Amino acid sequence: MEKIRVMLDTSAYSAYLRGSEEVKQAIREADEIYLNPVVLGELYAGFAHGSREKKNRERLRDFLSSPRVQVAVIDEESAERYTAIIAYLWSKGTPIPTNDLWIAATAMQYGLKLITTDSHYRNVPQIIVECCPV
Repeated sequence: MEKIRVMLDTSAYSAYLRGSEEVKQAIREADEIYLNPVVLGELYAGFAHGSREKKNRERLRDFLSSPRVQVAVIDEESAERYTAIIAYLWSKGTPIPTNDLWIAATAMQYGLKLITTDSHYRNVPQIIVECCPV
């Protein structure tokens, strides 16, 4: 049986923290769960802006300590994937936020299904997207 490998974007991790049953189910079913440094940066920035920074950092640290969770590396291959995605989106006139391009590029590079609440990822045919309602 093939392993279920997913990447969470920032919106999915946030929905998970808020108790989204769809995201929790996707996480329960996954054999491998990835985040990338862009997602971590967005999360840390959100935590710093909020009133529960310490608690949120602890929860993320606990989440990252799971043997099923990994942080995907962004490297030169990721940059090539980024280029392919942005060139396609430019040609279609359907840009998405820059950070989301890096998240999509990493999902593409690692062959991961992207779990998100952001429907604009559906404009990226190079990745498999599972949109969960908020």
